[in-house]
Amino acid sequence: MNESHGPQILDGGEAVDGDAPPSASPIPLDGTVTVTPGSPRFKELTVGNNQRWVAAPESVQIAGDADDVLRIVQKAVRGGKRVSVRGGGHCYADFVYSTSTEVIIDTSAMNRISWDPAYHAFAVEPGAELGRVYEVLYRRWGVTVPGGVCPFVGIAGHATGGGYGLLSRRFGVVADHIAAVEMVVVDSRGRARLVTASRRPSDPNHDLWWAVCGGGGGNFGVITKYWFRSADAAGTSPREALPNPPSQVVVSAGFIPYARLPQDAFRTLIGNFGAWQTANASPASPYTSLSGIVFVPHRAAGGLGLVTQIDATVPGATTLLDDYLTALVRGTGIQTPTLPHRTLNWLASTRYIGTSQPALMTDPSERSAVKSAYMRQPFTPRQIDAIYENIMRTDYANMSATVQLTGVAGGKVNAVAADATAYSHRNATYLALFENFWVPESEDAQHIGWLRDIFGQVFADTGGYPTPGAQTDGCYINSPDPDILDPAYNKSGVPWSTLYYGGNYPRLQRVKAKWDPTDFFRHSQSIALPR
Repeated sequence: MNESHGPQILDGGEAVDGDAPPSASPIPLDGTVTVTPGSPRFKELTVGNNQRWVAAPESVQIAGDADDVLRIVQKAVRGGKRVSVRGGGHCYADFVYSTSTEVIIDTSAMNRISWDPAYHAFAVEPGAELGRVYEVLYRRWGVTVPGGVCPFVGIAGHATGGGYGLLSRRFGVVADHIAAVEMVVVDSRGRARLVTASRRPSDPNHDLWWAVCGGGGGNFGVITKYWFRSADAAGTSPREALPNPPSQVVVSAGFIPYARLPQDAFRTLIGNFGAWQTANASPASPYTSLSGIVFVPHRAAGGLGLVTQIDATVPGATTLLDDYLTALVRGTGIQTPTLPHRTLNWLASTRYIGTSQPALMTDPSERSAVKSAYMRQPFTPRQIDAIYENIMRTDYANMSATVQLTGVAGGKVNAVAADATAYSHRNATYLALFENFWVPESEDAQHIGWLRDIFGQVFADTGGYPTPGAQTDGCYINSPDPDILDPAYNKSGVPWSTLYYGGNYPRLQRVKAKWDPTDFFRHSQSIALPR
C-alpha cells in the first residue's frame, strides 16, 4: 500500500511515478502539548462550541504535525484508550466531547495552508478554520473552496461531511474538491500508520479517499492534511487549481414582519421558496450563481429574514436577484420587498454574512440542537402549516428557535453521481435546518422538546424523519441529531445510516473494515463494521 506523505496526483488525477518530495511548510510546532486536568485551560479544551457536550478525558493532546498525531494514536492504541478528534470544535452531537473519551486528539494548532508544487494542489491542515482558508486562498491565489458561511468552522469535519456554502450551487460541495487526504489509521495488528489516499482511480487507497469525501468525521482515522484541487482543473498554476470566486457579489438582506404574513401568506411564501429551488435545481439553470436563505424564527423574533447572494459579474445580476425575490413573495399580498442591495467584494461578503446573521452567530456559553432535511420537492401545505403553528406557539418563546431554508443544493452539486463520493445527496433541491440555541442547562427539555415537536410534525407522514423518496432525501451528517437513533422519535423504520448516506452505507462499511478493522475510531453515530 502507498504510505508516502504525498498523494501522487497531477493535473486531472494523472499518476506520478514514484514518491515526490514532501510539501514545503512553515517551521513545525515544538511537538505535542499535553494538557491534563490540573491545567487552568483544561476545562476550555474539553468542550466545543456546544455546551451540551462536555468530556472528562485523562488528557488533551494538542498535535503540531502529522508525526505528533501518529505518536499520539500509537500510544493510545497500546494503552487501550478511547480517543476522539477535534478539528474546529463545531459539533451538534457528542462525537468529540463524549463522556467515554479518554484522550482528545486536538488538531486545531495544525492550521497551515500552502500551495504544494509537487502535486499542483493546495495543502490544508485539519485545524484551519474556514475564515482563514478563504483569506489565504483568495488573497494569495484568487481561489476558494465553496464552503460554509461560519468563519470559525474547521475545514476537517466540514469537508469530510460534504461541506456546503453560498457558492455550492455553482461549484459543488467542498468534498468535490478534495484531491487527496493524508490520515493516521490503525491496522488489525494495532499499528498506527500514516497513509495517503487520492482521487486517482488507480490509487490502491482510492476507496479511503472516496469514503472521506462525505462519510463524516471520526470514522476511519485522523486527517492530518487535505490536498484540494478541483476534478476538472487543468495546468500547473495555483490560480487554476480551485474555483475562482466572483470578484464582487450583490447581497440582499431584509426582514418581513410576521404581522404582514398571516398563515395563508406564510404558506404561499414558503411554498414559493421550495418551488423556485426545485425549478432551478439543474446545473444548467441560469440561477446557479444565486443562493438564497430564508430564516424562519419563532414569533419572538418578530419576523422572517431573507438573505440572498448573487455573483455581481453575471449579466443582469440585479435583475435575476429581483426576479427571485418577486417569485418568493408572489401571491402573498406583499409587494416585492424593497430590500437593500449591497455590492461587496467577495472576500468582504464572507465576513459580512458570516457575522451579521443572529442564526449564524454563537455564544461561548451556548447550547444547541439541530435536525436536518434534504428536500427534493417543496414542503406540502400541511407541512408548512406545521411549521407555522410551531413558530407561532404562545406556550413557548425563543428568538433563536429557527427553521433555516437554505438554497445550497442543486446546481453543480447535482452534476455528480450519488455514488461518485460518499456524499450522496445529489438529487436534493434545498436543505431545511431546524435549529435551536439557548444558554441555561435547566432549559434543555423545553428547547429540545420544541425542536422535536416541529420536526416530528413536519415529517409525520414518514415516521418523523425525511426518508429518502420522492419528496425528501434524508439528513446531513454534519448536522448530527442524537434522536435519529431513537425509535421513539425516528419511527420511520429507516435506519440512521440510510438517512445520512443513502445507498452508499454498505460501501462505507467495507471501507471501515479495511481501514479501521478494530473499530478504534468511533463515536455515537460512527460507521459500523459490517456484520
